[in-house]
Amino acid sequence: MSKRTYVDANLLIAAWRGDGELGIRALKILDDPQRNIVVSRAVWLEVMPKTIYHKQEREAAFYQEIFDAVEVIAWSTESLCRAEDLARQYGIAAMDAVHLAMAIMSGVDEFISAEKPQKPMFRVSEIVVQSIRGDE
Repeated sequence: MSKRTYVDANLLIAAWRGDGELGIRALKILDDPQRNIVVSRAVWLEVMPKTIYHKQEREAAFYQEIFDAVEVIAWSTESLCRAEDLARQYGIAAMDAVHLAMAIMSGVDEFISAEKPQKPMFRVSEIVVQSIRGDE
């Protein structure tokens, strides 16, 4: 049985860069046949516009291939209101709160990031939140 796994922009960026162990871990998450990867339009907004603007065609193609292959969640007013609640409750940065709210509301099994595990986003108890950085 496969898990629905929401990944954030930092995980996609780590996969693209492919730097050392972090890049390998990110690629393993994306390539894991036991996971159905889920992203949101917020992830697209974080990785694509700047890449397109700077004409980084290979990087844009990498991200687009991922977006074409995974489940993409649309923005909703309800998810933005939930993000406000999460940000207030846990002291989370705006985009981290948006990603977590969208993940929670879409009923994914887990949320995986390349953020450092000391960030406030890992305080959230409504969903399993993991970092590919381990205990850094």
